[in-house]
Amino acid sequence: MTPPLKKHQKTSGFRGAFMASFARRSLLAALLAVAVGVYLLPSPIDPKPHSLKGPPPTLEGPLATNTLLQKGRRLFTGKLHGPESFTADEDGNVYTGTVDGKLWRISPDDNLTFITQMGQNLPECGSSTDYEPVCGRPHGLRMDRHNRLIVADSYLGLFAVDPQTGEKTLLRPNAEGADGVPFAFLNGLEISAQTGTIYFTDSSSRWGRRHVKLEVIELNSLGRLLSYDPRSGAVSVLLDSLYMPNGIALSPDEDFLLLAETSIGRIHRFWLKGQKAGTGEVVLDNMIGYPDNIRLSDHGTFLVGITTPRFRRLTPPFLDAIAPYPAVKRFLAKVVPLSWYNILLPRYALVLELGLDGRIVGSLHDPEGRLTWAISDVFQHRGRTYLGSTDLPFLAVLESWESDP
Repeated sequence: MTPPLKKHQKTSGFRGAFMASFARRSLLAALLAVAVGVYLLPSPIDPKPHSLKGPPPTLEGPLATNTLLQKGRRLFTGKLHGPESFTADEDGNVYTGTVDGKLWRISPDDNLTFITQMGQNLPECGSSTDYEPVCGRPHGLRMDRHNRLIVADSYLGLFAVDPQTGEKTLLRPNAEGADGVPFAFLNGLEISAQTGTIYFTDSSSRWGRRHVKLEVIELNSLGRLLSYDPRSGAVSVLLDSLYMPNGIALSPDEDFLLLAETSIGRIHRFWLKGQKAGTGEVVLDNMIGYPDNIRLSDHGTFLVGITTPRFRRLTPPFLDAIAPYPAVKRFLAKVVPLSWYNILLPRYALVLELGLDGRIVGSLHDPEGRLTWAISDVFQHRGRTYLGSTDLPFLAVLESWESDP
């Protein structure tokens, strides 16, 4: 026979059960309070629903997987951090800009020379994107007919730089912008050899480069294609309502520009001559990845660096999955640190080769990211191909070009 519980044992059991119940209720109340608090917090983004054109294309035909991008080597490891775009002079020197706001010259025998700092030259430059608005971040880079470097600095504006002395001339500050709208994210750049006109892109009127992930998640159409007349200093808006316009490239006859709309994964063509002059059209949509810079190759095609591939898996790619759901995007922007999204980025290098009609004629891959990944620019010069990146701490080069496995 079980002995009856003593009074203090009954009291102790009741108190324990009460405390456990109280703890559970307190935890639920705390979680509910946190959830309500997060819900009420304003989101930094204001997305709209977006319907995709379809699932990503399959890796077949001209997109078939290969290892052609593994046949290269790395230069200046630890010295060049994020060589994003390239240009060259008549002497064979190649120029690039890095995350710390610096411009560099690479000689034909691979000697590296510092040219200038786009913004303030602080010890903290390059340590965090928080310093980019002060230090500068050169993106688009071209050499003009007067042997000056024309630089689109994402934060500071459009510049002309003497490559020998480093002297900078501000052509158009971001604050001045165009048509009453300041620039927030200067990015791609191209110069007409025929007229000297400078074409450039402002990827967003809302988000700067250091918040590029919010720009991509929000998927807004606040970007513009612009031109700068070096004789008058006038800036004109050629196209607006673009989805993160990025790299641009002139056709060989300069009758049109190809333009990458990164966040939406498509290529736009803007006509400069002919019956369609002043109009734009989409020539490549629903791409296998998100395009960055576009460059004319040395054999008459366009080369497109893919910053992030968009592969067909068992589940849709992350950005595909959240595209139709603004509420999900607003919530993620409130609770997920921007650096965490790097976990979702595959270490995969991809370059697309397009014909003059914008169709894909070939691709180069590095499926394991052995040489590089997240390619920003594909620049060919004197038999060598330079592969840019926005954040990697080295410069990847191919000593020869092979477009067939």
